[in-house]
Amino acid sequence: MRTVEVIDYQASWPDTYVSDAQRLADALAKINPTIHHIGSTSVPDLAAKPIIDILIEVDDVAELDTQLAAFESLGYIGRGENGIPERRYFEKGGDERSHQIHAFTRGSAGAVRHLAFRDYLIAHPAIAKEYAELKKRVALSCENDINRYCDGKDAFIQKHEALALMWLTQQDSTYQAPLSFSDQLGEQ
Repeated sequence: MRTVEVIDYQASWPDTYVSDAQRLADALAKINPTIHHIGSTSVPDLAAKPIIDILIEVDDVAELDTQLAAFESLGYIGRGENGIPERRYFEKGGDERSHQIHAFTRGSAGAVRHLAFRDYLIAHPAIAKEYAELKKRVALSCENDINRYCDGKDAFIQKHEALALMWLTQQDSTYQAPLSFSDQLGEQ
């Protein structure tokens, strides 16, 4: 059983990301991936589960299905879409997971959502602090049940992902939110 633990920000997280990102870039070079550090470990001073989240963007996410041996050579296990359509998910470390990859087609709604949320938290430290406090409370009360942990953060994430997408549009007037997000924002 995995332990759900949220710890204070570790200065080593960016270097840990860079190390794996370089190996992934080398192993996947023929499909020209764009690799990003996402999730809480990518936000300075944000408490997180000590799992490095990586986003890979490729021209066609289905291309990754032909690259399973490359992922396995780096210790990653493919889990297919793993509950999110048009995504490929990979994890490393089993019950002691150290890394996870969320892969999407370049510029897709899933990719944009992750990047917008990361950038929004970096630009809004008070909201990041509020998120860290919530995660710590939920981790302490979830009894190592990852579903309860995720459920405890869901309302916060949904609200702030929507705000992050609006914020991103305001930051970059050339950016057009993917239709699925425009529809989602209209429902808020």
